[in-house]
Amino acid sequence: MKAAFYEKCGTAHDVLLISELPDPIPGPGEVRVRIAFSGLNPTDIKSRTGFAGSKQKFPRIIPHQDGSGVIDMIGSGVTAERIGQKVWVYEAQSGRAFGTAAQYVVIPSQNAVVLPDNISFETGACLGIPAMTAHRCLFADGDLRGKWVLIQGGAGAVGTAAILLSKWAGARVITTVSRPEQEDVVRKLGADIIVNRHTEDVAERVKQATGGFGVDRIVDVDLVSNLNTDVTCLKKSGVISAYATEEPSAQLHIPFLKTMFEGFVFRFVFVYTMPEEARNEAIRDITACLRMESYTPEIALTLPLVDIAVGHEAMEQGKAIGKILISLE
Repeated sequence: MKAAFYEKCGTAHDVLLISELPDPIPGPGEVRVRIAFSGLNPTDIKSRTGFAGSKQKFPRIIPHQDGSGVIDMIGSGVTAERIGQKVWVYEAQSGRAFGTAAQYVVIPSQNAVVLPDNISFETGACLGIPAMTAHRCLFADGDLRGKWVLIQGGAGAVGTAAILLSKWAGARVITTVSRPEQEDVVRKLGADIIVNRHTEDVAERVKQATGGFGVDRIVDVDLVSNLNTDVTCLKKSGVISAYATEEPSAQLHIPFLKTMFEGFVFRFVFVYTMPEEARNEAIRDITACLRMESYTPEIALTLPLVDIAVGHEAMEQGKAIGKILISLE
C-alpha cells in the first residue's frame, strides 16, 4: 500500500515520507478499512512535533486518527456483514503505530462506525476527534434544547463541530472568531450570534443576547486565556468545558468564591480518555445528526497523499478555515 509516515519528530517537510509499505492484515476483533479520505487534526501535529516533550512511541508512524472508507477485510470474531460497509474511523492511531494516512488501516471493529448512505466520505473523514470531543463538551451535562451555548473559537475543528451539534440539538449558539473571514464560515454553520473577540466585548455581547442571564454552556479552546471572560458570561450552575491548550505548562487560577457561589462546573475533555458510555452516546448522536443531514462541515483543503506535508504546514500556520483532508482515492 502507499502510505505517508515518519520515523522521527520534526517539521513536516523534513520528516514526512511517502512510500510503499506492506498491506496490513486484521487480527482478532479487527477490521481493515480501505481509506478514501484521511482527516488531519491538531493532535496529529502535536504527535509529529513532540509536543510537551512527548517521545515517539513507535519507530515508524503513519499519522492521523480520523478517516473514512470501506471495510474490505475482517479478523476472527468479526461478523461477515461488516465487509463492504461504508464507515468513518476514529482513533485509528491511538496506541498503535499506523493511522489513516495510508491506503489501508487496521483498527478494532468498534472504531469503524457505519456511515449513512446519504453522507459523503469527505464528511465522514471530518468526524472522529472533533465531533466526539465536541459532543462530550456539550452533552455530558444534559440536554441542550432551548439553552444558550458560547463556543470560544467557533472556526476551529472542534468549534465547528460544536456549532453543528448544538444547532442539531436545538440550542442557541454564540461563537467567537478572531478574523473577519471566519465569520462567513460560522454563519453558514448556523451560529446565531458571532463576536469578533479582538474588536468586541464578548461578555457584553453575551449578556445582551441572554437578557443578562448568561449562557448555560461554554466550549473553550483556550480556557487559560478566556477564563475571566467565561466566568463573566456563564449563567448560574453553568458548565465550562475545556479541551485544548497550546502551552504544556499552562495553569488555571480560578476565582474560587465566585465559582462556588454561582455553582459553576468545570469539565476537562480529552477524547482518548472518554468513558466507553460517553463514546457510545457520541456515536449514537453523531449518527442521528448525520441522518438528518445536519452535519455539514467546512472543508478548507483536500490534498493528495503526496502533498500531506502541505496540509500539515497549513494547519500549523492556522490560515486554513475548516477541515484539511488527504485523499487516498
